[in-house]
Amino acid sequence: MASTAAAPSCPSTILLLIVLLGLLRHGGGAREPFACDPNDAASSGLPFCRTAAPIPERVKDFIGRLTLQEKIRLLVNNAAGVPRLGIQGYEWWSEALHGVSNVGPGTKFGGDFPGATSFPQVITTAASFNASLWEAIGRVVSDEARAMYNGGAAGLTYWSPNVNIFRDPRWGRGQETPGEDPLVAGTYASSYVRGLQGNDGNRLKVAACCKHFTAYDLDNWNGTDRFHFNAKVTRQDRVDTFDVPFRMCVKEGKVASVMCSYNQVNGVPTCADPNLLKGTIRDQWRLNGYIVSDCDSVGVFFDNQHYTSTAEEAAADAIKAGLDMDCGPFLAVHTEDAVKKGLLTETDVNNALINTVTVQMRLGMFDGAPSSQSYGNLGPKDVCSPPHQQLALDAARQGIVLLENHHSTLPLSANHHRTIAVIGPNSDVNLTMIGNYAGVACGYVTPLEGIARYTAVIHQKGCDGVACTTEDSFGDAIAAARSADATVLVVGLDQSIEAETIDRDGLLLPGRQQDLVSKVAAASRGPTVLVLMSGGPIDVSFAKDDPRISAILWAGYPGQAGGAAIADVLFGTTNPAGRLPMTWYPQSYLSNLPMTTMAMRSTPSYPGRTYRFYAGPVVYPFGHGLSYSNFINKIIKAPTTVEVPLSGRHHHHHHQSQSAASLSSKAIRVSHAKCQNLSLVIHVDVANKGDRDGSQTLLVFSTPPASSSRWVPRKQLVAFEKVHLAAGTRRRVQVHIHVCKYLSVVDKSGARRISMGEHDIHIGDTKLTVLLQPVTERKKTIN
Repeated sequence: MASTAAAPSCPSTILLLIVLLGLLRHGGGAREPFACDPNDAASSGLPFCRTAAPIPERVKDFIGRLTLQEKIRLLVNNAAGVPRLGIQGYEWWSEALHGVSNVGPGTKFGGDFPGATSFPQVITTAASFNASLWEAIGRVVSDEARAMYNGGAAGLTYWSPNVNIFRDPRWGRGQETPGEDPLVAGTYASSYVRGLQGNDGNRLKVAACCKHFTAYDLDNWNGTDRFHFNAKVTRQDRVDTFDVPFRMCVKEGKVASVMCSYNQVNGVPTCADPNLLKGTIRDQWRLNGYIVSDCDSVGVFFDNQHYTSTAEEAAADAIKAGLDMDCGPFLAVHTEDAVKKGLLTETDVNNALINTVTVQMRLGMFDGAPSSQSYGNLGPKDVCSPPHQQLALDAARQGIVLLENHHSTLPLSANHHRTIAVIGPNSDVNLTMIGNYAGVACGYVTPLEGIARYTAVIHQKGCDGVACTTEDSFGDAIAAARSADATVLVVGLDQSIEAETIDRDGLLLPGRQQDLVSKVAAASRGPTVLVLMSGGPIDVSFAKDDPRISAILWAGYPGQAGGAAIADVLFGTTNPAGRLPMTWYPQSYLSNLPMTTMAMRSTPSYPGRTYRFYAGPVVYPFGHGLSYSNFINKIIKAPTTVEVPLSGRHHHHHHQSQSAASLSSKAIRVSHAKCQNLSLVIHVDVANKGDRDGSQTLLVFSTPPASSSRWVPRKQLVAFEKVHLAAGTRRRVQVHIHVCKYLSVVDKSGARRISMGEHDIHIGDTKLTVLLQPVTERKKTIN
């Protein structure tokens, strides 16, 4: 999404007048019916308005009544109305990455809706490793979206979540993603989407969209930007890494939309690639919904990438590849000529509209007045409500990661630490806390305000902003640290360093922040705590190795209540349980590692990417995070062998007497195994040995058999569970690992295989070895 390539198109003035008249008449109150207004003689008798009829019939009837020109004006995000059929114009582009946002033109704050709940940025929420939290946030965001739609202030189609893999630590948009692990990203995608879309069968509460498909993880690096980037990706890496979250989003989350990206993949723009759009998303994964372009992607592949020689060919290529909706004006301008020139048929246009109009009908937009429908009672009272704001605070508490805590310095105590020096460029920020793709928050609690609720504070920023170009204010910060009982430094990044269109050039703290931290820590009279605010990882080795720095926290971009959550962790009201959803690399990792190289796997001259393939030194590993309690995991019950039944059909060219032993060294194609209900179940006892309640995050990793070749991951996450335990209690948890989905690996041809032999399963410090053995099910003979 961006309006950098071309400014988003504006609705025609007439449409604007209609909208304004509607607002005047209603004073911004209840929304008029989008279509099928029972009081409108033009449409009241039309078959597409019969709510009892099956949606496919209604869609067919509606499309059959349109002229080609009317159809073409429905292929773009600011779809024109069809007044003769009683259809209003509709703006498809709204965003809800972590709260209803005003980034897209479909949403307007003001009047009855001055703001909406702003949850932590996705990377922070991902650190909770709590799928039920992800779904709960989706439910709240869609409540607020429906309320705003009912009040005429928002749409029902949201181009969120961003589920790209956080492949390179420099990526400016890594903050928007659920991190580097495909299973976490896919589980986040399907959970958040379920929360947004509701669970009312084929009906939709709002329509979500998983973006940006695919291998889209570079904004602007070293002269290459996303509008010109050709990602060279092996089929293996696509199937094994980049596409996993999208597949889970479509197949498990049942998402209503997927967005194709700006970049090319292996020389073809994703929005013009029939293998990706029709072949993979629609035919293989069976998307029930529409495919939309990133904003102006079709214009980008024509104007910037010169992929086709004429604009009409670009329009035809996109629609024939399976694109249903263009964010941007391109298809509205060029599709009619493409049809006239015979590059495209009207049937191709109809097929695109079937997908978009079906989603509108599933949303209830053709069912008359919004107030008479499901969610019709939601209004201003349901936006920024106390329970919603409480969830934003809770999400921030769950996402904060305790990286270091020497000598149990944390939690601080308001009795012992009567004054706290609060220092650093992010110590009293509000907008920084909500990251990008945010709307207008209900209100903010900054770190300074949060800490001041517990004890007296002395505040000195030390640096004006994260760029921190001068040491002019260091003296005051050092003096504050000398006089206080403890020092909290809040440093890090913001959208000037990492953002859409801005990738980072390194992993260190920007400007002179590192000097500020070291000098303040050296002067501090009491313990010094470092709090990091950022989307991407920061190489803070200097602080890790500094004996004067007692504790380090990462808060990501913690949302509107971020400062309250940080203070709650510092003072022990909250026992931290977050874990890093991405590897924190040292600065040296980046030497000779172009962002443009997409390969995941390491070679002797290439370090590999993410914890699955990179074996070198790290500042903090994926999954790292400490607690104020001591948790002990113990495996109580687990199988030592799992039999993988084969469907027999891969045997036909082998001699039937082939022994199981020779098979056991193989990696068997998942398509040849009987996968239904083939699950490895591990019973784990988790005990909280500490004196305070807390949550343990069980991360379950698998290392495939050593006999497997070099392309197999070093280890991969196969399950994760969040377990809340009162002090001194224990609980038994059953971990289910779907053998075909998660104990499999992807071979060089892109086929998923299950390696036979010994798999090591790691849960914290405990290890379990499970032997996977193939069994051929013989046909029973009747005597």
